[in-house]
Amino acid sequence: MKDKRIQIIETALGLFAEKGFEGTSIRDIAEKASVNVAMVNYYFGTKEKLFERIVEYKSATTRGLLDEIQKNESITPIQKIEAVIDSYIEKLFTHRMFHRLIQQELILNQRESLQNSIVNNFIPNANIVKNIIESGIKKGDFKKVDLELTIATLNGTINQVLLSRKFCNRLMNKSDDYIPYEDIKFKKRVSVHLKQLMHSHLLNN
Repeated sequence: MKDKRIQIIETALGLFAEKGFEGTSIRDIAEKASVNVAMVNYYFGTKEKLFERIVEYKSATTRGLLDEIQKNESITPIQKIEAVIDSYIEKLFTHRMFHRLIQQELILNQRESLQNSIVNNFIPNANIVKNIIESGIKKGDFKKVDLELTIATLNGTINQVLLSRKFCNRLMNKSDDYIPYEDIKFKKRVSVHLKQLMHSHLLNN
């Protein structure tokens, strides 16, 4: 049987993604998770704390994947970066509504403690990517680049595509009813572009 806390977290994740932070209540979460409100309050205290736990949960999952990539000595630094790109695209495209909600929280800064929690959970993941690039530089595979802005470039490209479907569609001359995030060819296009970009940016040729 699934742990009740995980059940609540996964249920809340779906509701927050669908209805937003303000549009989701603890009662909504409890009803959909088939638990009582008291149990949600017992485990998490407040809606903000529950949201923070979701961020921790998602970030820890991503961190595990990134850590595996970093520790894989059978692949080269550029192959590790390619694996990071594919991992990011798959995760963010699959959970794009929650990702948009996260970005909204970061931009609007309406709940400072929640924003701090998001940043504190994201930075260790970014540091793993930073370590991969640093390792590539030390081995002589990569040029000496601006580490932090390289990571911002990776994240920024994916964020730009994900945060505005209408902008994305107009940019690519697609109709408004086109859903790029569900198009396998489009996901591949983003992956290929970012890998080409990182090859040109990082590799010592």
